[in-house]
Amino acid sequence: MKNDDALFIGWDVGGWNCDKNASSRDALVVLDRERNILGRPWRGNLRVAINEAGNTQEWIQSLLRLCEVDIQGDCPPVVMAIDTPLGFSQSFLQLVTGRGAAGDIGSSASNPYLFRHTEQFLFRHGLRPLSPIKDMIGSQATKGMHTLARFAPEVADAGVWCKGSALTAFEAYPSACKPSRKMRDFLQAFRTDSATTQAEAWTTAGFGFGIDHEDKRDALLCALVAWLFQHQPDELCWPDADTPKAEGWIFVPQDGLGVSTI
Repeated sequence: MKNDDALFIGWDVGGWNCDKNASSRDALVVLDRERNILGRPWRGNLRVAINEAGNTQEWIQSLLRLCEVDIQGDCPPVVMAIDTPLGFSQSFLQLVTGRGAAGDIGSSASNPYLFRHTEQFLFRHGLRPLSPIKDMIGSQATKGMHTLARFAPEVADAGVWCKGSALTAFEAYPSACKPSRKMRDFLQAFRTDSATTQAEAWTTAGFGFGIDHEDKRDALLCALVAWLFQHQPDELCWPDADTPKAEGWIFVPQDGLGVSTI
């Protein structure tokens, strides 16, 4: 199967035990190369699916089954964008493993224990990413990292993990999509109304196609970022030369930078 036939999965990550969490659970959306939603968006807890999958193909197939996507024959390559931190900062890892402290600590946004290189980049461009250390998203972060370690253990590049050609995975950040006009235009195809303002474009009440919760909307945004990664990579911000490979990178739309999120 050629990469042109890849599927694009967005995963908005919930905590390890999010089964009864009304506000935040795992959510999945699958898109084809024409940005059509395949099957139905899904919301729940992926912990059991993660535990039961024996390899990368079984993991992908379990996600497709949950979204009621029926693939005949071999599964096509998958590009997956994941909404959770997929690494910790080098300074934090050095600290907790007894390999030394960072230098003087200043503002929160530049604190090397709390924020990675990629997050500090986003702060400098008007965005406010969360920290797995101080913002109580460690459950989601370890869930995402655990999944990569099992099913996409190869580091293809800074911020990009893979398992051969079967799965390519990286980190996305739906809030960074909110100022992006390109993402707003993409979303119009999934709405049942005509959103005339930037704020209206994100109101879940106006979506169709099974996008009936914010978690599913964020999974859709991740899937759209995955599509850009494959088809319009120049529309995304890519790691610079100073990005530590082990920290990962948050792929966000270029036209989402420099504007505060709504």
